Amino acid sequence: MPAATSTILTMADDLTPQHAGGRSALLLQVWLSPSFPVGAFAYSHGLERAAEAGLVRDRASLAQWIGDLLAHGSIRNDLIILAAAWRAASSGNQGELQDIAELAAALHPSAERQMESLNQGRAFLDAVDAAWPAPQVRRLTPNLAYPVAVATTAAGHGIALGPLLEAYATAFTGNLTSAAIRLSVVGQTGAQRILADLLPAIIAAARIAEDSMLDDLGSATWVADLCSMEHETQFTRLFRS
Repeated sequence: MPAATSTILTMADDLTPQHAGGRSALLLQVWLSPSFPVGAFAYSHGLERAAEAGLVRDRASLAQWIGDLLAHGSIRNDLIILAAAWRAASSGNQGELQDIAELAAALHPSAERQMESLNQGRAFLDAVDAAWPAPQVRRLTPNLAYPVAVATTAAGHGIALGPLLEAYATAFTGNLTSAAIRLSVVGQTGAQRILADLLPAIIAAARIAEDSMLDDLGSATWVADLCSMEHETQFTRLFRS
């Protein structure tokens, strides 16, 4: 056997169940990478309107904006939905999972935010079905919100909830900073500094969500919600939301 092939097979052996943690980490890196084909680059989550209105204009205001979404807004709610969906999928409770999926599909303050989540959820499952199939993963509805799609897939592949929540929140935050770069709000270095500064908030949001229930859902980021509504009629746009 060629040396290169032997090396590859040996590396593959390292991803057997006794190394499940390493396999889970790799799957999360792949699925939540900016290169995973869910079209995340096309959405700003209302940030484009906030930048247009001068509400987000520099590193400090962007960090505050994202930090509020983590603690009080849509990222927080996504994490709570994700945790609930993961628990239902892990226990095989299809009825509860269906109810969570329907709630998540409806829980959006604007048409664009709903489109953003449902389109990414559909694209995520398409990519997973093609390359990362699992018997436990199946579509509950054609309109599966992104956090439910990710949670169901992760549960089907045996990925633990804590790392999943942290990875999801980090990816969400990274997508917003990427959008801010394209909107000329911050540069590459500034975006990385924001991610570094927000890591404690990301970890805290993930831990809170892990201990939360659906009754804890709620948002107090009214300006962000209004910006997502106003973006629908914004004249010049780079993003779909």
